Amino acid sequence: MYYKNVCGRQISALGFGLLRLPALEGNPDSVDREQSQMLIDLAIQNGVNYFDTAYTYLNGESERAAGDILSAYPRESYNLASKFYVTRGLPIDEMFEEQLRRCKTEYFDFYLLHGVQEQYLSAYMSPEKDYIGYLKKQQKAGRIRHIGFSSHMGPEALEQFLDWYDGFDMALIQMNYVDWTMLQAKKQYEILTDHGIPVWVMEPMKGGRLSTLDKESASILKEAVPGQSVSSWGFRFLQDLPNVHTVLSGMSTLEQVQDNLKTFEYCNPLSQEEKAVLEKAKQVFLSHLGVPCSSCRYCCDTCPAGLDIPLLIREYNERNTSGETWRVGAFPDAKTADDCIQCGVCSGRCPQKIDIPAVMRELKGVN
Repeated sequence: MYYKNVCGRQISALGFGLLRLPALEGNPDSVDREQSQMLIDLAIQNGVNYFDTAYTYLNGESERAAGDILSAYPRESYNLASKFYVTRGLPIDEMFEEQLRRCKTEYFDFYLLHGVQEQYLSAYMSPEKDYIGYLKKQQKAGRIRHIGFSSHMGPEALEQFLDWYDGFDMALIQMNYVDWTMLQAKKQYEILTDHGIPVWVMEPMKGGRLSTLDKESASILKEAVPGQSVSSWGFRFLQDLPNVHTVLSGMSTLEQVQDNLKTFEYCNPLSQEEKAVLEKAKQVFLSHLGVPCSSCRYCCDTCPAGLDIPLLIREYNERNTSGETWRVGAFPDAKTADDCIQCGVCSGRCPQKIDIPAVMRELKGVN
């Protein structure tokens, strides 16, 4: 494992995102504690020292699992990050205290304003709530070491946010070789770099889609460098960016942990020839992309119909990109697109800006 010196700390270049911990069968918001402990133990044994969770992840089970598993290790041996999400409607002090209890810790190394995007800017910047003031108070008390934010904003909103407050210690943004241009991640990275704010990366594999790609795109990479995983290309793309300090990976299998540890054993950015190969594979992938869902499940939190929206979109994409027959008819009756009421709440929560009601309309009646 190699490390970056940032915020006066040596932090592993690979961070463990705790949103996608292995789940118990039949319950995507549960955590298989035995499997999760095995993965986290392996990561720690091989140098990973940064763990990222949030109040909303897995309905709170992510923070609870983090507390149960990480509390077995000396507190100074790892960095723990969690986040405040304004849309939950809870006072920040109430949420913060509950998070400390869940995580079994007296402080967070990093604490972030969570999922800042255009429709929530006014809420996060509310002078009446003064969220930054509260976080700085907790920082002074030693309960937060560094203050940051995670962002799904476009460049213009990001500039507006930083004009409001420019004292963040770090920022967590969605960045990968597809979103570098598609979601203007390049511009966001440049803005943060110009402001002197260190960058952490989420969704380096775009919700797992860049870990497998489609058959044609994957074969381009595998033929170019036999024995190197498809995922490693995406991580090595990010290793070329000097202001990227930690890349989060939501690892849920032993194979993912092992492969990522191999990739981050040392810094090995893509060569110019490899960048050309990756660009070729990317263009093929984009021609088959379909709906760019990253399976973050933010849309599921407030869906009045209780739909498993990422699962429905995955079936939609598989049909459109591979020609496989629909399997939507195998879902429980209450979990099909026919039950979508077209309220649009999900689209407001979606970091990828997907028109989810439109996708559900296309799925209606399919079985």
